[in-house]
Amino acid sequence: MEPPLLIVLGLALVAAGAVDLRSIGPGQRVGRLLASTPRISVEQAVALSTEPVPRYVRVDGRLDSDEDFPDERDQPLIFRRRRLEAWRGRSWQILSEARDLVPFQVNEGLASIGIDGSALDVGLVVLPREAVGAAAEAPGMLPDDLDPATRVRLRVEQVSAVEHATVLGTPTIGPAGQPILTAGRGRPLILSTLEPAEAMQLLSGGRSRALVIAILLVGGLAFLALGLLWSIVRVIGG
Repeated sequence: MEPPLLIVLGLALVAAGAVDLRSIGPGQRVGRLLASTPRISVEQAVALSTEPVPRYVRVDGRLDSDEDFPDERDQPLIFRRRRLEAWRGRSWQILSEARDLVPFQVNEGLASIGIDGSALDVGLVVLPREAVGAAAEAPGMLPDDLDPATRVRLRVEQVSAVEHATVLGTPTIGPAGQPILTAGRGRPLILSTLEPAEAMQLLSGGRSRALVIAILLVGGLAFLALGLLWSIVRVIGG
């Protein structure tokens, strides 16, 4: 294969990988923040809440609340989000959303800092429970103008008061006068109850999709490097 063809093939593979990576949406950014944000102690986060210049940090600890509520299995929950979504184009589109939320915090030793649960959006990283079917199977729950053949799903994400979590956010003083972690500096509040590898797989759409993206990007860069190197060798030798 001639160098120009190698370069063109490399560019095509890199472009395909980049498009697939972009299609992941906000999960790409959440994963990058989880991997790169510096970890500090909860005690240090509390101290930063009164600093004039806000910082975006990561803390690890055990979740807790004095006002948890039970799920159907009597697990003590502190946050639950139910989303009804429809498949349109190449992504799920939210039709409706309901939340159950109580005040909660993350503890590390004797230190504790509150979490602004109302700010959780794309940054919630938990294993969801899902039910998928056709719109015709859920009469009365969906908009009247929705095509009965449209794929819909009910997605339930919940957080228990007994889980260990990684939380990323900006320490500040909340409305009640207590230190909290919330979204800030243009970055989302992130709460993950998963191990790092599990979180990355979930955010990338699953292990197989992450592998495909990696193969496209790495393979494309390899073809590019080979094509450029071959071209340089030809110029020097010619």
